[in-house]
Amino acid sequence: MPEQIIINGLIAGGFYALIALGFAVIYRTIRFFHFAHGVVYACGAYLAYSVLHIAYSEGENWWLVVGGWLLAIIVGVVGAGIVGILIDRIVYKPLRKRKAPNLVFLIASFGVFIFIQNLLQLIFGAQILTIRTGPVKEGHHVFGAVITNVQILILVISCLLSVGLWVFVKRTKLGKAMRAVADDPLAASVVGIYPERIIFVAFAIGSALAGAAGILVSLETNIQPTMGMNAILKGIIASIIGGIGSIPGAVFGGLFLGIAENLGIWKISAGWKDCIAFAILIAFLLIRPGGIMGVKPHGERL
Repeated sequence: MPEQIIINGLIAGGFYALIALGFAVIYRTIRFFHFAHGVVYACGAYLAYSVLHIAYSEGENWWLVVGGWLLAIIVGVVGAGIVGILIDRIVYKPLRKRKAPNLVFLIASFGVFIFIQNLLQLIFGAQILTIRTGPVKEGHHVFGAVITNVQILILVISCLLSVGLWVFVKRTKLGKAMRAVADDPLAASVVGIYPERIIFVAFAIGSALAGAAGILVSLETNIQPTMGMNAILKGIIASIIGGIGSIPGAVFGGLFLGIAENLGIWKISAGWKDCIAFAILIAFLLIRPGGIMGVKPHGERL
C-alpha cells in the first residue's frame, strides 16, 4: 500500500533526521566526520536499558515503572552527551593542539568507534536486547495506513527537537557563537569567543541528540552493540543529501532518505534498502555534492 510505505518512510526519516541533526551540529563546528557519533547513539540506548532493567527488577509498581522510564530517558540523553564530551576532550582536543592532519582525525574517530563498540559488547554481551514492555497493541489507522504510538512518538519528538535546535542556533547568543566558530574560528576568538568552549557545547548537544535517537529507536527495534554502524552511515548520507552542516538540511535529508528507501523497496526485496541509500548518496555526490540545501563547503576535514 502506498500510504503505508509513505508512513514507514516518514518514521524512518524521523530517525535518520535525529542522527543527522546531532552529526550536523558537531560537523559544522569541528569540520570533520565524527564517525564515533554512531557508537554514542548506541550508548544512549544501552544506558536507558540499564536503568529500566534495574527499575523492573525491583517490582511492578506503577510509580516505580514511570519513574524508571523518566530516569532512563534522562540518563540515556545526558549520559550520551557526557560520552561525546569525553571523546572530544580525551581524543580530539589533544589532536587539535598538535594540529594533526585531517586523516588522523578520521582514523582516531574510527578507533574510538571500534573501542566503545567492543566495550559495550564486553559489558552487555553480544546478544540482542530489548526495552519494549507490555503486550503488542494494534496501531492507529490513518489514511489507510497503520501507525503505532511509538512511531507517533518518534515523529513528534523528531519534529520538536528539530525546531528547538533550529531556534537555539538562530536565536540564542550561544547558538550565534556556534555559527561564528563554524564560519571562522580565528575571527571568533578575536571577538572574545573561546572556540574550545563552543566545541564542548557542540559535542554535548550533538551527542545528547544521538542518545535521544538511540532511546527512541530502541522502543521500536532491538538493541545490539553493532547498532551504531548503520545509524551513522544513514545519518551521514542524510546530512550529505540535505547539505552537510545544515540543520534544516539534516531534517530534509533524513525524511528524503527514509521515504526514498521505502518507496524503492515497494516492488523489490527489503534487503535492497541499504543499496538504495548508497545509490542515492553516489547520485548526490556526482550531481549535487553540496546537497539540496547546500552549505558552501570550505575548510572541511574528512
